[in-house]
Amino acid sequence: MPPKNYRRCVSCGLLAPKNYFYQVVRNFPHHQITINEGMGRSAYVCPTLECITIAQKKKRLGRTLRTSVDPEIYDQLKSRC
Repeated sequence: MPPKNYRRCVSCGLLAPKNYFYQVVRNFPHHQITINEGMGRSAYVCPTLECITIAQKKKRLGRTLRTSVDPEIYDQLKSRC
């Protein structure tokens, strides 16, 4: 069992402390997607270009969040790298 406040990357499967990752949130109840803010269903991705590209190509964020993710969100994530 992983220690508390550890999360797993949707792309590479890395297990690390929560504050290491970018948190992508589908906010409740409006289903608006935000990065590192809000409350709702969350997915975590490493702050590397490789993991963000894999998540986009294989639609892993969308599958985890159970909604479609706009390309703008991926562009915002990539610009933070």
